[in-house]
Amino acid sequence: QVQLVESGGGLVQAGGSLRLSCAASGRTFSSYALGWFRQAPGKEREFVAAISQSGVIRYDADYVKGRFTVSRDNAKNTVYLQMNSLRPEDTAVYYCAAGMVAAKARVSDYNYWGQGTQVTVSS
Repeated sequence: QVQLVESGGGLVQAGGSLRLSCAASGRTFSSYALGWFRQAPGKEREFVAAISQSGVIRYDADYVKGRFTVSRDNAKNTVYLQMNSLRPEDTAVYYCAAGMVAAKARVSDYNYWGQGTQVTVSS
């Protein structure tokens, strides 16, 4: 089992940066693949990035590539999402999630979820 708590969200102007953190409790953190998702009001929760147990990273959307970086620190039981060059369309609640199989991009592929952290980007 693992419990996830996101932090690091807030209000930032377009072009700024934020680093989101997801702190996990559980002695088997290194066994999980970690994903980041986001959900804007009235929209479906969408995949942002994932990192496997071995550090393999997956990005799917063009808006992520070159701006967002996912990483993990198993010693600290923490996964990060570094977001640079933020845009108003990045505004959403960001969630971290944990699952047992790497390189997954669907909500249903993950077993554990944090409560989310709000990111608001102003123009």
